[in-house]
Amino acid sequence: MDTLEKIIRWIPQLLDGARITVLLTLCAVTAGLFLSIFLALGEMSKSKIIRGICHAYVFFFRGTPLLMQLYFVYYGLPEINKALTINNQFLAAFIAYSLNCGAYCSEIIRAAIQSIDKGQFEASKVLGMSYFQTMRLIILPQSIRRLIPPVGNEFIMMLKDASLVSLIALADITKVTRSIQSSTASSLVYIPAMILYLVITALFTLVFHLLEKKHSVYE
Repeated sequence: MDTLEKIIRWIPQLLDGARITVLLTLCAVTAGLFLSIFLALGEMSKSKIIRGICHAYVFFFRGTPLLMQLYFVYYGLPEINKALTINNQFLAAFIAYSLNCGAYCSEIIRAAIQSIDKGQFEASKVLGMSYFQTMRLIILPQSIRRLIPPVGNEFIMMLKDASLVSLIALADITKVTRSIQSSTASSLVYIPAMILYLVITALFTLVFHLLEKKHSVYE
């Protein structure tokens, strides 16, 4: 009973950490998806310069650890210029995670766009539609249906990777758990913390599963 009372007492703090974890993930993935559309289109651009810049961006953020990117945004930028200092841990994490997510999602979006029958590009050209009209009205709406499964996977991965923000003292689930463990000298706090991660992951997995079942072409 004493153990149960301890766990119950820790729940409010862990839920506060969960709020930060979920909010960061939602914000970062949303911003990352928005950025990834431009990166994906840039990678398919006829301009070698634009294509090269987008390729370099994706290569860099996919090829370096997210933790190092987070450290650089929070600790490295101020050394380049004091004006680049970000004192807010949530904002620093949001920037790093959004940039990282944008790189990964751009590959997902590019693959989805390229999976659309090329005949639809030709048909839209015959109808006198511009490249941007074709993308906005024909290609992207169809691509969205193909994006649900891989974007769902990326979201879950980002949700779990959010635990890295504890290393810059942002009070997410992991940071709160470590603080409780340090102050109480009890590692039992990891039990409700892991269960909380499982519950959150399960809920979002269910959401994406329902979206996939309703809209995805992979039925």
